[in-house]
Amino acid sequence: MSALALLGAFFPVTVLAAFSFDDVAEKARALAAKPYQAPAAIPKFMQTLSYDDYQNIRFNPDKSLWSESNSRFQVMMVPPGLFYRHAVKMNVIDAQGSHTVPFRKTDFDFADPEVAKRVPANLGYAGFKLTYPLKGEKERNQFMVFAGASYFRGVGRDNTFGISARGLAIDTGLSRGEEFPSFVEFWLERPSPDAHAMTFYGLLDGESAAGAYEFTVYPGKTTRLKVKSRLFPRADIELLGVAPLTSMFYYGENTGRPTGEWRAQVHDSDGLQLLNGNSGEWTWRPLLNPRELEMDYLMTDNVRGFGLLQRDNQFSDYQDLQARYELRPSSWVLTEGDWGPGQVVLTQLPTTNETNDNIVAFWRPQEKVQAGQTLDYSYEVQFGESNLGGNPMGKVMNTFVGDGNVVGGGNAPGAYRVLVDFGGGLLDKQRPRSPILSNVTSLDGGEVLEHFVEYNEALKSWRLSILARPAAKKSLSLRAFLSNGDETLTETWAYRLPANNDIRTAQ
Repeated sequence: MSALALLGAFFPVTVLAAFSFDDVAEKARALAAKPYQAPAAIPKFMQTLSYDDYQNIRFNPDKSLWSESNSRFQVMMVPPGLFYRHAVKMNVIDAQGSHTVPFRKTDFDFADPEVAKRVPANLGYAGFKLTYPLKGEKERNQFMVFAGASYFRGVGRDNTFGISARGLAIDTGLSRGEEFPSFVEFWLERPSPDAHAMTFYGLLDGESAAGAYEFTVYPGKTTRLKVKSRLFPRADIELLGVAPLTSMFYYGENTGRPTGEWRAQVHDSDGLQLLNGNSGEWTWRPLLNPRELEMDYLMTDNVRGFGLLQRDNQFSDYQDLQARYELRPSSWVLTEGDWGPGQVVLTQLPTTNETNDNIVAFWRPQEKVQAGQTLDYSYEVQFGESNLGGNPMGKVMNTFVGDGNVVGGGNAPGAYRVLVDFGGGLLDKQRPRSPILSNVTSLDGGEVLEHFVEYNEALKSWRLSILARPAAKKSLSLRAFLSNGDETLTETWAYRLPANNDIRTAQ
């Protein structure tokens, strides 16, 4: 008996027909050589469904792909409608080759018979959800969703859904308007029933670029999605966003609280973490909900990682039994290879509620992106707890900002009092009486009036207190870290508060 046959006697073996990333790349190359053609739209009535009517179209989990073999990985289909304006082609790769997954209306339960009657028999699917026994062998837990343009969401074992990632971002935040390329076709490799990883491919198309993607996902306490991408611009692109992350920040500890809100904070992420390549510097940028669009371009040289994290992960930070923001996942992009010089771009848009994603972070290359190029990027997108990235430094725990001309804040008109709590990492090795130094720098013409650091017994951490005044009509821009002699102990806190803000009532 052969080794393969012997293995198959004990474990089901799936021998896949030949299909690879290069096959998808050739399709993307061919698309980019032609004028862009938008995907066919679904019927108008499906686009105008109410949120409740759309939610009442439910896929039957018993109809999941590979459920008949009791596979650890199974696939639930997402119906088009509401936000999902076009169908995507779904394929399965198995030992017999690549096969299209036909749309079956009977795989869905419709609460409203009038809606069911009007749904065409060839509607198609908007995307898919992956399930896996994250919390028990008899469970089928949803852990990843691909649906809508190039968006996908993932969770670790102990998370609820929150932050999103995308295949590509183009011209995000620019006045000309953002472009949203879409995945138009997927190929799912059928895994063996006992597999712990799954591979699938995506074909992306948009007005300015087409692209090929290979995804290999490893669900767990931290869910890891390895990504290999090849992009083919069909037009020059001013602002290319590689490995974009999209999140929500309504308000937090470093902002004002909207009138009438009883919750202390409301956000899916509270900061941007960045690891620069050559310098090895870890940076933390607290997020905000600006009154006007804010674009920050953080210079990098061979960026090694960046992400939007949810560091406030205690129920007491929110007191919200429904949203459970403390369970929202953090997401970290771990780059592979040398990406060269570029910028991590942080786009923050104003929002008046928590239903709108208003935060986008991505990497952009320094070189201009021109039509006819071929761009390759490999990276890993991680979803899980707030320690993603493996930052060994002392970390920012809290950022509080107030008026610097009130009792408890100071006696300096036009200034702000800023408190930053650092803890964990290298700081845990320091004694409360260690000679910790605060290193504070003001940018954009601002002035640091005072700064000092003291041990905070209540939190077992170190509190940096800063009194700083921005230049007239300029943002308050500060950078700070803690050290002991020549040893840097913390990440760099990089803060920017726009001149038009909600901290002081009189500006």
